[in-house]
Amino acid sequence: MTGFIMDSTQRRALDDVRAAAAGRPPDALLRAARALQALPRYTGVYLYALEGDALVLRAHAGRDTEHVRIPIGQGICGLSARTKQAVVVDDVGSDPRYLACNLETQSEIVVPIMRGERYLAQIDVDSDHLAAFGPADRAFLAEVAVHLEPLFE
Repeated sequence: MTGFIMDSTQRRALDDVRAAAAGRPPDALLRAARALQALPRYTGVYLYALEGDALVLRAHAGRDTEHVRIPIGQGICGLSARTKQAVVVDDVGSDPRYLACNLETQSEIVVPIMRGERYLAQIDVDSDHLAAFGPADRAFLAEVAVHLEPLFE
């Protein structure tokens, strides 16, 4: 993580993710989602795996979602899967691509979990705050993705 310094809450969450990743799915994924959801501004954390042409919800912490299967290219999550890039939306209410889960969500970040060039899964985080996610969150979640990668096929 070049140029990125984690604060103490992120360090603790990353330690918890590392410990969770030593386990087996689905329990390991649920533990990791819970560790991330405990961070400030991380209202909901959703871990989706790419299965064929859709993202399938494997674990979450925070608010429930009706979006348990998302086609590639649909919504912010599907955009990340299609482009193989992280996506940050500061104001989901102004983005027509957003698949609304609840009225309280204001911003979203999606970070891919990759193995080489292969898109395996993603970390999707919602926040009830506008512009909740900056470069530090993106770098932190990219580091988390490295630790979660072995849990996906």
